[in-house]
Amino acid sequence: MAFFSLLAAASAAPLKVGDPAPAVTGITETGAPLAFADVYQKQPYTLVYFFPKADTLGCTKQGCSLRDAYEVLTKKGVAVIGVSHDDVAAQKAFKEKYHFPFTLIAGQDNVVTTAFGVPDIPATHLAKRQAYLIKGGKVIWADYSASTTEQADDVLKVLAEQAGQKS
Repeated sequence: MAFFSLLAAASAAPLKVGDPAPAVTGITETGAPLAFADVYQKQPYTLVYFFPKADTLGCTKQGCSLRDAYEVLTKKGVAVIGVSHDDVAAQKAFKEKYHFPFTLIAGQDNVVTTAFGVPDIPATHLAKRQAYLIKGGKVIWADYSASTTEQADDVLKVLAEQAGQKS
């Protein structure tokens, strides 16, 4: 029975708007566990973004987009969590090199990507670039082809819409 549950989870479809956000635990760049449900409860919003590989051009641009807008995002109540299949050492080096003020998850075990239904890029063991904005434990926005340079702007537009403002 456990085998079938694992098989079903491994082939899960990506989360959709309205779906409950996974209450999964990942390992941070420090090697410590992070319970996503705790983050969902502490902040009004949580952005969980997935990227293929630490310290590559597109992934660096995506992370820097969020880093550069981090102060604005946090003032709007957004916690940011980045996830890839990289190991703890690679995530730690990536975070330190680019001064990312947010948590990175070392997802070698596929637990977080599987919980969110994030597929690998075909013929690789690299997570597809996607992003999910969570509010009240539910997905309120899903970006299945997340931008590298405009990730923060995309999130800020969604937050403006949530606040009833025009973007």
